[in-house]
Amino acid sequence: MALDEPKNSDDSFEVKGHKFVVDKEFMQKAEQIKIDFTGMGFHLDSNMDLGAPDCGGCGGSCG
Repeated sequence: MALDEPKNSDDSFEVKGHKFVVDKEFMQKAEQIKIDFTGMGFHLDSNMDLGAPDCGGCGGSCG
């Protein structure tokens, strides 16, 4: 997840006053994406394997 400006290869969605920009090709593979804010950062869930969480970010510790 990152801050970005929409490109021609992106779709934009607005949910509860927040705008999300998602690459069209990624969205086709993921089918559905769920984003939750946990107080420690954001948690993404989808039908595809997004890999292990990155513990090096500013969201605190993993686990």
